[in-house]
Formats: sequence, structure tokens, C-alpha cells
Amino acid sequence: LLFPVSNLCGKCKPRDTDLLQPSLNFLYCSLHRTTPCSQQRAVAVLLSNVSLIELLQKILECTWSQSLSSEPAYLSSEDALLCSGWLLVASLLLYQHRYNTEVHQTLSLDLTKVLNAVIFRKKKSILLLVSIVQFLRTVLRQNFSSSLLVIVCQNTVQGVSQPQLASLQDAASHHLTLQQVLSLVVSLQNLLVHIHLEKQLLLSEAVVACLETLVEYLYVKNRDVALHVASQPWHRFLLFTLLSGDQKSFLQPEVLRLMTLFVRYQSSNIISQKEISQILQEAAEANLAELSEATSRALHLFLCQV
Repeated sequence: LLFPVSNLCGKCKPRDTDLLQPSLNFLYCSLHRTTPCSQQRAVAVLLSNVSLIELLQKILECTWSQSLSSEPAYLSSEDALLCSGWLLVASLLLYQHRYNTEVHQTLSLDLTKVLNAVIFRKKKSILLLVSIVQFLRTVLRQNFSSSLLVIVCQNTVQGVSQPQLASLQDAASHHLTLQQVLSLVVSLQNLLVHIHLEKQLLLSEAVVACLETLVEYLYVKNRDVALHVASQPWHRFLLFTLLSGDQKSFLQPEVLRLMTLFVRYQSSNIISQKEISQILQEAAEANLAELSEATSRALHLFLCQV
């Protein structure tokens, strides 16, 4: 089925949402709901379809060119198609890297526009934000090294130099500038505050995962910058906000994962020994059978890190 469905997609225009939406979802599910052996073959089939990759390029570019939903919580058919496009490209990027699959056509994306879609998130639906954050996390996990499939270009103002996180010889790898890193961190923190108030768990998980991956990426490229980001005083306020309201327990997935991040990078100004003891005390008194899967997984990672 991958052959006719992917060929059908390649003949469509980005405006053919009624046909493309289920088709792209089918391709996405085919990649994720199959055995590793079949998965490798599925990736090869999709990446060999030049028309499909060209279509995905046009779909992603619609993220900046069209006016999106007037209400962030509302998911229009155009937004839904964008979600499917971003998630499918992120999956292809992940599996192409894993299996070292041959690529017949590349995608070109402006890193500044991708970051701005998260930083200036006005009028974007929750699911579209999740999809873009998921793509960004995939690119960060691969250290911008997957230029075979996705070429991430860094457009800067001509004549203006910006500090790079890596050495000068790595400048061609389109690494993030320091200003972009700090803007992205602040935006992710603000997202977590709004998500907490609106109880958007799906976006919460995606944002925390992106923040984790960003600090890991920075730690490899420039340890001082990574430690600076991990010890930002605003993180302390973020934790207080997440612990306010109805759920004052430390045993919330996003709180546990943030705490794990701060312990890992020894951010003693953000998390103290007293708070670590509080988490251990709450975990000892909790009924583990009643914890959600996300909380259990986050608690396990926290205990291993401690």
C-alpha cells in the first residue's frame, strides 16, 4: 500500500487537504506501527519518492505563508495537514539517520522560521506546536547532521555577526546562535507556564522533551553555555508555578523531568537537597499502582539520576 498511497500524495497539491490528511497519516502510521525490518523498507520506499518529498517541502512552507486558526485551541483542516506534514518529516529524518537510507531529494528549511514558529506562537493550534517542537527536537538530537534529507539553513542579517555555539570550523553546520538559544529557552519556559494553566499534557511533554534535548545538544557543543542555560534563575520561578494550583505534588511528569534535568547538570541554584528529599519522601508515600505511566517513567529517570 505504501507505493500507491505515496504516489497518490506526490500527485496532490497542498490545498488537497481532504485527500492528503488521511494519506499522510497512513504513511506516518506505517512507519511507526511495523516491525524494524519492515520499517527500514518503508523508509526506503518513501525516501525514493521524489514527488512526495517535494510535496512535503511545499506543505511545511505553508506554515509561514498562510494565516492560521484564529483560536489557538482550534484545529482547522489546513492546520491538521501541517501537523501531519511536520510529524512525517520528523519521522523520516529520524529513521533515515537510523538506517542510513539513501536519499533522492532533500528538504530545505529556514532554521530561523522554524524557531520563530515556536517563539512567536500566536494563533497556532496546540497540535501544530507539538508537531513543530517534535521536529525541532529530532533535528537537535541529530546535531544538525542529517543534511542528506533536511538542509537547515541559517538566515542572518547581512553584515551582522552573531556568536556561534560551536567553533568557527563548524560554522557551516548551521548551529544555533546564542541569541536563538536564549529566545528558545524563554519561549519553552513560557509555554510550560501557559500549558500548566490550560492543562495541555501533550504539549507539556513535547516542550519538556525539547528543553532536555536542547541542553544535551548545547552540552556537546559548548559546556559553559549548557550550564548557563540549565542554571537560569527563571527555572526556579517556573518550578514554583508548576507546583502551584490544584496539583502541589512534586510527582507530576513535567516537574520530575525538569528536576532530573537540573540534577543532571548540577543546577544547585534551581533545585536544593531539601527539594530532592521532598520528592523522595512523596515517592515513598505514594501508591505506585495509581501513578500514571508518564509519572512512573519520569520518577524512574529521576531516581536513576539521583
